[in-house]
Amino acid sequence: MAAGGNGAYSDTLEMDATDRELLNLLQDGLPLCERPFLALAEQLGISEREAVDRAQAMRQAGVIRRFGGVFNSRSLGFSTTLCAAAVPLANVDEAADIISSYDCVTHNYLRSNAYNLWFTVIAASAAALEGTIREMEQRIGVSIYTLPSAQLFKVDARFAL
Repeated sequence: MAAGGNGAYSDTLEMDATDRELLNLLQDGLPLCERPFLALAEQLGISEREAVDRAQAMRQAGVIRRFGGVFNSRSLGFSTTLCAAAVPLANVDEAADIISSYDCVTHNYLRSNAYNLWFTVIAASAAALEGTIREMEQRIGVSIYTLPSAQLFKVDARFAL
């Protein structure tokens, strides 16, 4: 589960089989066409409006964290790194909210470890990346350790719902 407010799951949404199948389809990405939700709706046997409404409800409930493209940031010249911080448990929610407030943070997770807050940061340059991390350190009051990848592995995680 994501730490902080961005990825919090809501118990208030009752999902049915159509919601689960829509989530399965969305994990493969939106179809590249003029009306992607119509294409998804046709696969599900529902209307385009219903597909959009269901996706919006899941987004509002926190089941869907974000919609967006996935790009190879390195080939676009961006810098990225995995970060870890040892945040006192009493401050972890506040720290997670601060970190999640940055648009350049793509993931933010709480782990059961001395380094309990893990997140990834992407920036237009190495200097911008470093500056953002130092700013975060000042705001949350702890050191952030950067763990840049030595070798890139792309794991395509999908969850059968």
